[in-house]
Amino acid sequence: MWDFAQVSAAELLAIHAQVSEELRTRGIVRSANNPTGDLAEYLFCTAFGWKQAPNSERGFDATGQDGVRYQIKGRRVHRRNPSRQLSAIRDLAGGHFDVLAGVIFDDDFRVVRAALIPRGVVEKRSTFVAHTNSHKFLLRDDVWEAQGVQDVTVEVAAAMP
Repeated sequence: MWDFAQVSAAELLAIHAQVSEELRTRGIVRSANNPTGDLAEYLFCTAFGWKQAPNSERGFDATGQDGVRYQIKGRRVHRRNPSRQLSAIRDLAGGHFDVLAGVIFDDDFRVVRAALIPRGVVEKRSTFVAHTNSHKFLLRDDVWEAQGVQDVTVEVAAAMP
């Protein structure tokens, strides 16, 4: 691996920008944001042949060939922040998605665990947060034991380019 100890902060930021641009060129990420969410979408869509929704689509990120709508969330768990809280789920009651596709990455963006979670499970295990007008959902290990949840870790990990 690389030794970045002797590289200046400015050089590190330039490298980061170049890496982000290359990932965008390769179609792995679609935005200039933190790559976790875009990588999660890419891996699930690649693994299962889902069609990615436009970035502006409300409430879901992809559609399966059978018409199932997927909200895709990823979380990078690392030594400084072990939280498994996924990004905000907006308008959960609106029924915009059928299944939550969630993936946990490690420090180096390797897939640790991935699951397909029916919306009903998400609704039961989510907490409403008034100040963000959204629901929070923690992708804890016990989620894989819930009724209807499908472990897709192997398939999602295999989609890594």
